[in-house]
Amino acid sequence: MTVLTVWHDGDCPLCVQEVAFMRRLDKARAIRFVDARRSHLSSCPANRDELLARFHACEEGRLLSGAAAFAAMWRAVPLLRPVGLVARHGAVLAVLERLYSLFLRVRPSLQRLVRKMGW
Repeated sequence: MTVLTVWHDGDCPLCVQEVAFMRRLDKARAIRFVDARRSHLSSCPANRDELLARFHACEEGRLLSGAAAFAAMWRAVPLLRPVGLVARHGAVLAVLERLYSLFLRVRPSLQRLVRKMGW
């Protein structure tokens, strides 16, 4: 079994919630989550600022970013695998990437809201 590596921002409350959710679904432990703020990143082909700005994953030796990285994570979990496979289609991935880009614009506001609410 190939393990997917996912880098996340351990200081982002949204990321922390997403990682916790995915860990619960990842019964086979097919995903290795790495906190990009706290880990030594010599094995990663991207720098820390890039890893913190966008979601990244390494699937079969390929570094993926944004929606493609989310799709790889979904493919690693049997329950979400069908969604991840559909996301491989170019048009679907393009729509997901556009949505992810919109999310990145509001991410700071959402982070503040989540912190304020104490989630």
